[in-house]
Amino acid sequence: MQKGKRYFNTSGPNIPSEHYTLPRKDLIEKGMDYVRRSRYFTIWAPRQTGKSTYFRLLADELERQGYKACHINVENYLDASKQTFLRILSNEFKKNYGIDIHPEEFTELAENLNNQSGEKWVFIIDEIEGLNPALFGQFLHTIRNLYHSRELHSLKSIILVGVSNIVGVVQDHASPFNIADNLEIPYFTDEETLELLGQHETETGQLFEKEVKEKISQITANQPGLVNGFAFKLVERCKGKPAIAYDDYLEVEDWYLTEAIDKNVQNVIKYAKKYRPFVERLLYTEQEIVFDIDREAIKVLHTNGLLRKNADRKVEFWVPLYKKRLYKAFYPHINGEDSQFFNQLPNFFDLIKDGKIDFDFLISNYKNYVKRRSFKAFREKDEATGEYKSIKEAALKYSFETYISLFLERIEAKSYLEADTGLGRSDIIVNYKGAEYVIETKIYRDSYQIRKGLKQLAYYCQSINIPEGLYLIFASNQLKVMGIEEGIQEIEGVIIRVYIVGYDEEKDF
Repeated sequence: MQKGKRYFNTSGPNIPSEHYTLPRKDLIEKGMDYVRRSRYFTIWAPRQTGKSTYFRLLADELERQGYKACHINVENYLDASKQTFLRILSNEFKKNYGIDIHPEEFTELAENLNNQSGEKWVFIIDEIEGLNPALFGQFLHTIRNLYHSRELHSLKSIILVGVSNIVGVVQDHASPFNIADNLEIPYFTDEETLELLGQHETETGQLFEKEVKEKISQITANQPGLVNGFAFKLVERCKGKPAIAYDDYLEVEDWYLTEAIDKNVQNVIKYAKKYRPFVERLLYTEQEIVFDIDREAIKVLHTNGLLRKNADRKVEFWVPLYKKRLYKAFYPHINGEDSQFFNQLPNFFDLIKDGKIDFDFLISNYKNYVKRRSFKAFREKDEATGEYKSIKEAALKYSFETYISLFLERIEAKSYLEADTGLGRSDIIVNYKGAEYVIETKIYRDSYQIRKGLKQLAYYCQSINIPEGLYLIFASNQLKVMGIEEGIQEIEGVIIRVYIVGYDEEKDF
């Protein structure tokens, strides 16, 4: 096997000679078209989207076509003075464009640049949100003046790059940047992820199994940073192996979920906790929320890569890995509640019947636990205010998932959350001695919603080739359950076991 010279990059912008890199030619051409038309424009996308790699590739192409491109990062300039910022700009202009200017005011900067002609310059400013807000408006006003005379001087294009959609911000300052002059950097497509992985296969001879490629695309939603991260960890783990297998992928996924300290994951969790009630409604209820960027929670969580707008113009989770980590991050501390679980089942091997898990027996014991203990142990209170952090639906699902996971651990079965990008699905996949089951939990609201969910579960089982599913319905004792009964149903060749867990809202919550 030929040893590859390049590798998957997990930090900073790509260097194509060192890192597997997608050329993204169509996107580069789009940026080139803006520059040819002397547009001043913005580039924005959440972190780990490949913005820095993109504008460096764009700068390389600009250089090949006769432009002089310069880029700086102002991420740490929140406290910079005007004099410091102008000095940094002057140094960059001298180093990259060969001009020696020393302005003390923004008006002098504009005047000096207006006097430069005969060449074609492009100036790229990364992490523009990091600039001192007190200077931001003055700087945009300077850019506006340069924009209106750009046919007379050398500075043909200025590009502002950020993680927030800064179009609205710059519009507030009457700048030349408008909604037509914004270039979004999308995540990879499935095909682009395959192309990136294929570069490693071609250069080293080591292959990714088909299912591994599919799972990388699925769990990362093709986010460039995470695609590279998963691929890097898999290659590191599988040195010397001719092919990277599905079991290898599962080990890496578990590492990402339980061990990895990733700054982007931590950033998402930080903001999700700030808007916890809103995020929990998305995680645990079937409420559909219209995507509105003017709603603060949606704006913040979207620009940080957690939420996006789906085809129905509703909010949905963007990256399944982030959803899985949030699910874990919001889990309550149950303070020894596992001992109460085990009191319900004196012999763990009673769970096994004819070599299979006896779910009827297990869930019957869970129902007894609910009657005796309720769900109070699974609702977290804020120590400062005494108010609950978790919504009721979260407590219901936390309770069952914790209960079943503890018992499965005792019989050496495995369970994992198969969270897709939609709102309503957080299926548990159970694996015991090669047999797999899907467990879907629902809160009963009406018969239509329950019947719809039943069909969705059957379809989902079909799509992942699992022949049996469990449908656990939490139903308030104050409601009459209609349209469904406990027992076994067969839908499109899939066996669905239906269980109804009653609870008393007054007592439990």
